[in-house]
Amino acid sequence: MFKRIFNIDWVLFWSVIPILGAGLVTMSSFMGTDNYFSKQFIWIVISLVAFFFVSSLDVRFLKKTEIISLGFAICCSVLFLLFAVGHVSKGAQSWFRLGFFSVQPSDPSKLMLILLLSKYFSRRHIEIAHIRHIIVSGVYAFIIFLFILIQPDFGSAIIIFCIWLGMVLVSGISKKHLFLVFFIGALSFATLWNFGFKEYQKARILNFIHPLADIQGSGYNAYQSTITVGSGQLIGKGIGYGTQSRLHFLPEYQTDFIFAAFSEEWGFIGSALIFLLFGIVIFRVLQNALHGAGNFEILYGAGLAILFVSHFVINVGMNMGILPVTGITVPFMSYGGSHLLTEFVGLGILMSMRKYSRPAHKDVIKNEFLGI
Repeated sequence: MFKRIFNIDWVLFWSVIPILGAGLVTMSSFMGTDNYFSKQFIWIVISLVAFFFVSSLDVRFLKKTEIISLGFAICCSVLFLLFAVGHVSKGAQSWFRLGFFSVQPSDPSKLMLILLLSKYFSRRHIEIAHIRHIIVSGVYAFIIFLFILIQPDFGSAIIIFCIWLGMVLVSGISKKHLFLVFFIGALSFATLWNFGFKEYQKARILNFIHPLADIQGSGYNAYQSTITVGSGQLIGKGIGYGTQSRLHFLPEYQTDFIFAAFSEEWGFIGSALIFLLFGIVIFRVLQNALHGAGNFEILYGAGLAILFVSHFVINVGMNMGILPVTGITVPFMSYGGSHLLTEFVGLGILMSMRKYSRPAHKDVIKNEFLGI
């Protein structure tokens, strides 16, 4: 009965649980005025309930055009509403303050974009090589991108771009248009550099090029994070003995730099285990996607994998000093309820799709997935 209702991929599920545990253990290592451990534990319980609830639903209603259109309209309206009643934190107006907790609408917006692009490309996969579909899909993504960027939330805006670019590529973009996509990206970056980026955002990018140029200023976070990761060496300093984090040399250890804090305590071995677990999660997401009942399900699973990979790669990159600091969280590991709930709802939708998935020959999947 339980299996028929939920149809959970238990390999995927049990691969996520240790990642949740790694985040909780890292948060419990530090004492302070904010009890991140207990707050995160509550969010984990809420997210797991949401996961099983969504898994039990028949989510095929999400394929309806009117549902997707309504969801996109609500998403844009909520993002717009932030500028009127949003809470400003650390220079960004990205939150709704609701009593004892806050909500960040940019997180569910990422999931909404995946659903929207899955619907759009699944109906046009035969003619996806036409340039107009790249442009139209780009307009949808740009609307969300712009709302998030001007908050300003540069990190989430990058994720929106990664989702769009990744889903365009897996949808079967014409190779002759690939150059055009990157040209548009370069042109957009140049425009944002001159008219969109704040000074501190420019400083982070410049610091990426010259990481040791200003270690007491714009490069401080990246410099301290790199030291923290390296100080863990092979086996780490042990739980509760991460001096860089405990002595507050490392900022935002519970969110942006939780990977560095974890690496300091668990070392290379612990970090390698996190990489392995995330590898299993991504692999299982793609496995479920490739057995989707149709192009919508396949593209949705691919988009979800792109979301997780983008977050993980960018966060680990900035923790190791090889990418600019952008305020990106580690999926399932960083502190925060909005991103955690969104991630589990996303997985719940994928699990629901398993109930009407199909075992298909790999050539059939390739033909439908890439539209060839």
